[in-house]
Amino acid sequence: MKLEMVAEDRPREGDALDRLAVSLVQHATLLSRHVFVRLDAGVSRSEASVMSRLERGPERITALAELDGLAQPTVTLLVKSLESDGFVRRERSADDGRVVLVSLTAAGHEALELVRARYRQRMRSCLLDLSSDEIAALEPAAEAMASLVERLQQEGSR
Repeated sequence: MKLEMVAEDRPREGDALDRLAVSLVQHATLLSRHVFVRLDAGVSRSEASVMSRLERGPERITALAELDGLAQPTVTLLVKSLESDGFVRRERSADDGRVVLVSLTAAGHEALELVRARYRQRMRSCLLDLSSDEIAALEPAAEAMASLVERLQQEGSR
């Protein structure tokens, strides 16, 4: 899909931008779903996402819910499942005993690395089927997608 460009290399607003918005969400969802569908890594896509967030450090369940756009009860269930598998632990905050923080355990780090190794392998085999031009186009597209996700996360934290 080609977008008409105007000054500052920005897509012209209208139908083309709306189609791009829908296409990005649909394709990102499908990509994630197809990568995880036969991964057999012992954790779900949602659990892997929570674990990835915790890699940066302990978080409150409310913060995890906000970052992933999930309901707090959903994240609570994910955390309970991960905790029963030994991948995360809940602890009271040293600064405020009323606050419970969730953190990744050593087993959680290992499980997350296994997930990543398996999806890298799956993606690598698919990427090998693409042309050099397609691979070259995906690199800046992945960077642009990361910027878009960061902006959406910042909007969500306001």
